[in-house]
Amino acid sequence: MRLTLNIWRQADAGSPGGMRTYQVDGISPEMSFLEMLDTLNEELTERGEEPVAFDHDCREGICGACGMVINGQAHGPERTTACQLHMRHFDDGDTIDIEPWRASAFPVVKDLVVDRGAFDRVIGAGGYITVPTGSAPDAHATPVPKPAAETAFEHAECIGCGACVAACPNGSAMLFTSAKVNHLAALPQGAPERESRVVQMVEQMDEEGFGGCTLAGECATACPKDIPLFSISSMNREYLRAVRHGEAGTG
Repeated sequence: MRLTLNIWRQADAGSPGGMRTYQVDGISPEMSFLEMLDTLNEELTERGEEPVAFDHDCREGICGACGMVINGQAHGPERTTACQLHMRHFDDGDTIDIEPWRASAFPVVKDLVVDRGAFDRVIGAGGYITVPTGSAPDAHATPVPKPAAETAFEHAECIGCGACVAACPNGSAMLFTSAKVNHLAALPQGAPERESRVVQMVEQMDEEGFGGCTLAGECATACPKDIPLFSISSMNREYLRAVRHGEAGTG
């Protein structure tokens, strides 16, 4: 396959960026999208040019590091991570636009790499659970109803890739934040800080500059781990519950 790639290039956070066009040949349909970029970078390096910087780690769809916008879609045309997107989903001669996540809370570091530290700060604002863990307890020591366990597992699948923010027309992080809030809210171990946690995380999310949620639904459509849209309404209920009980902060 021979492809034309329009890629966002930006030297650093303080420099202006723009799209640059590259031709890449000899791409196998069985390559992953990141392997295709590796092929391009090998050619650029051989020519003495700066390779394209992009985030990656596990390359198994687990870590969420490989976020990029491909032809206007977060992670590309398939509902998966960019590292698990294969070139068989493209045709010989295609032109592919590749950009970083577009959100004010995710400043570009270099090329396709953005700073997603805002997500870490949202999680950090939730604090920790005070229930002592100690050694591994017996499986039946803390009974968890099956529906609660399923809800917790469903939300724990969030890998924090940022596709929800990139896909949202408002740049909202509500789906990500709701996944982290609902994960612990469903479990008895998360009960002691349940109300303070949701208030602190929502306030930190707003402080980071993410946009407001208007339930456009693009976030859930783009999420590679199928975090459901109703997760947002569940978090809203958690927040209102905390407010009624006097847990709202100064935000």
